[in-house]
Amino acid sequence: MPRLSLQQAHDLATDALMRCNTSRANAEAVARALIAAEAVGQAGHGLRRMPSYAAQSQSGKVDGHATPTRSVGRPGALRIDAGNGFAYPAMDMAVDWLVEAAAAQGIAIAGITHSHHCGVAGVTVERLADHGLVAMMFANAPAAMAPWGGRRALFGTDPIAFAAPRPNGKPAIVVDVSLSKVARGKIMAADQRGEQIPEGWALDGDGRDTTDPKAALAGTMIPMGDAKGTALALMVELLAAGLVGANFGHEASSFFTGEGAAPGVGQLILAIDPAAFAFGDAPAPALERFADLAAAVEGEQGARLPGARRVGLREAAVRDGIEVDDALLDQIRALGGVEAART
Repeated sequence: MPRLSLQQAHDLATDALMRCNTSRANAEAVARALIAAEAVGQAGHGLRRMPSYAAQSQSGKVDGHATPTRSVGRPGALRIDAGNGFAYPAMDMAVDWLVEAAAAQGIAIAGITHSHHCGVAGVTVERLADHGLVAMMFANAPAAMAPWGGRRALFGTDPIAFAAPRPNGKPAIVVDVSLSKVARGKIMAADQRGEQIPEGWALDGDGRDTTDPKAALAGTMIPMGDAKGTALALMVELLAAGLVGANFGHEASSFFTGEGAAPGVGQLILAIDPAAFAFGDAPAPALERFADLAAAVEGEQGARLPGARRVGLREAAVRDGIEVDDALLDQIRALGGVEAART
């Protein structure tokens, strides 16, 4: 299986997207996000998204030349309109503003509307934690889960992510969960590889358990934690879409095909300065308290602190590059009607 350096993978994705009606700036932003996903072992949100992204940009379902616009109605709240383009340029804009606004005010929130697939939400909140901020992110997605007891998909798999910094340069604590039992990207990846999926991941269109990824993609995902998972999905839909004026999951078109209207989903990102509660003579114990709990988790035999695994994976990817199977590599090179010679 071919192995590419992170820079080679970034250039591969950027060039392909530019051939498929995407501006360089947007292609670069998308490529950074996809390669960041690959580097932390989330291939379902990485280069495997390229064929569907390219199809959507070529058809105009995603505006590959969109420039996100921002407005600050109140000091601590930023509204970003992604312009039915890719989500990543809008999220970059949100992160840049949140770093400054949260440091100045103690807390700040950014809402993104008319948006698209957010990729690995944990990568976004980790970026804020690297700036010393506590961060949360909520994102909705096209409908893939039915309300508990129902049959029709209304909610997306709707990720929730959280990150908290630690003192002394230690890696951030990062929690990143999809509200389905598994991320839908894993089913998409299995379909691309021609593999079956385990039982208990998804239901077909008739509500029966299936191991066929095509039937799963046409059916519904099984929620994490049964009724609790769909209750959380309802919360995310209200926060990420209802609050910012984006489409709910059942109103959004697919992230996987070039047909239909723009998905128009939303994201909500919250950033908090850990020193926000330190004023007057009050100490600022937050980072030390974060470190205490992290140490307790790490000291428990067999336990692993959320976010720890991604550190080693990223270091290995930087050092050794990432593997990309031949079929996917050829598919990406052929996007836009141009097939490059093998390197």
